Amino acid sequence: MPRLSMSRFSRCTSSVCAFRTARWPAAAVSGVIAAAVAAAVAPTAAQATHQPGPVGGPPSAAARYAGQRLDWQPCAQAPTLECAVMTVPRDWHHPGIGADLSIEVSRHRAADPARRRGVLMMAAGGPGASGLIRPAGFVKASPAIGAAYDVVSFDQRGVGSSSHATCQTDAEFQDFYAGDFRDRSPAALQGVVNRSRQFAKDCQERSGDLVKYLNTDQAVHDMDLFRALLGVQKISYYGPSYATWLGAYYATQFPQHVEHAVLDSNLAFDGTWQQAELGQPMSFQRRFEQDFLPWIATYDSVYHYGSTAAEAKARWEARRASLHDHPITVGSQTVGPNQLDNLTLQALYNADQGWRPLASVLVALDHWDTATTAERQLVQKAFSNYLSPGFNATYFPVTCNDTPWNRDLGHWLRRSTEDTQKYPLVGARELAYAATCVYWPKSDAPPTKARQRPLMKPGPARERLQNASAVHRQHRPANHPPATAVITLPRSPTESRTGRTGSPGCGGPAWCSPEGAVLQERGLFGGPLEEETPVRPDGLVASEDGLTWVDPARRRP
Repeated sequence: MPRLSMSRFSRCTSSVCAFRTARWPAAAVSGVIAAAVAAAVAPTAAQATHQPGPVGGPPSAAARYAGQRLDWQPCAQAPTLECAVMTVPRDWHHPGIGADLSIEVSRHRAADPARRRGVLMMAAGGPGASGLIRPAGFVKASPAIGAAYDVVSFDQRGVGSSSHATCQTDAEFQDFYAGDFRDRSPAALQGVVNRSRQFAKDCQERSGDLVKYLNTDQAVHDMDLFRALLGVQKISYYGPSYATWLGAYYATQFPQHVEHAVLDSNLAFDGTWQQAELGQPMSFQRRFEQDFLPWIATYDSVYHYGSTAAEAKARWEARRASLHDHPITVGSQTVGPNQLDNLTLQALYNADQGWRPLASVLVALDHWDTATTAERQLVQKAFSNYLSPGFNATYFPVTCNDTPWNRDLGHWLRRSTEDTQKYPLVGARELAYAATCVYWPKSDAPPTKARQRPLMKPGPARERLQNASAVHRQHRPANHPPATAVITLPRSPTESRTGRTGSPGCGGPAWCSPEGAVLQERGLFGGPLEEETPVRPDGLVASEDGLTWVDPARRRP
């Protein structure tokens, strides 16, 4: 079987992916990201000295929160890490009122205490993904970071081992995604709206007022208590996807406690969830049609799914139509067209980890009646990995609570019809997601918004980047439009949020090339570039994805 290369199709615009070659394997991704933190932080006496116990506790917290001690024990899921349970108030704006919540936290201790540089806090995306054991994989891929940093993480309130809400049973979860979101008949639309309304109602009835306090504002206060209990005045931070939103909010509320931050595949955290999610249908459709379908067509000799992108798309649509008419049972799940959409969009997040399994599942579905035991196991595993009742019980409270939504159901009926026609992969489910927030109770939390320059200082363009790096992967489907507050690179110099020539970040806390591409921060590259990587005299690296600024001293001799 030929080697299935991803390099042509990853279309990344950062050091994470843009120069990924056979000599710079995909496994180095987290190491490169982490190096963006490590390379930028010079050891100081304050960082090298670890102070036990609370330091700089949140001023609004009662003494019993700031004075607690974390009882570290080996993590059940990852024995190389230590885990503990942290007690937090239900509502940071009124601590002591209502039952407390529990947040499970984890840490990897710096392997070389003599060279310890501080604490690197990680967070997970979603919102709804677990971050608890992520430090284990991170330090395994980046041992140098594991030697110099205590790498810590947590399950955000509402997630995993931490206090969480209950909104759906397994059967109700399957019913929420039943049918075909592309069906625009009155009966089908009414069914979607009814299920979204019921979801919001069930969350309130089954979890009470807890769902009011599942939001980013409360979560960043939890993070700052965690920092204080670790005994440090400042943390460095790494977060992908939704965790960039979380990190930006933290830096806005607690800028005095941020040493450095790396925001990977950033959401437009200076706006609203409604704005962020309205960009996703186009972005996922583009990723599917311009990246994945050409890739699978390139390997027609392996998958026999079509020798052109058009042929592969036609075959995928035919399979979806077949699942509409004749859903199949996989384990305890009913797999119909919505489940195929969900599986596909999940795979689009990561070409290296997602595309080959997706292609194999598509092939197995095409001969399901004669599929082998191994193929059936692969399909069952694939369809069980994306979304869950627990994920939705965090995702919807956070996205509906954080920022305002248009509550005109007629608007969403019209908008979702348009997006279903133009961008069906994700546009078809838009009504189900938006209607949930339409029926969600209005939040009474104080309004909070990430500042456009949470980590920046005034000065010449190349000196504005005080302590923030950003990595925005081109064509990453869930992160459109990119935020203006960090360093991003658009799909092309003429594509931006506003539709005008230039980049969304130009004029903000980034510097731009004459072609309009946003240039990356000096310390972003984690290692020397390959010999054949062309570096122009002005320090710009030209690639198929655009232009990236890099310190020429890092280039391999």
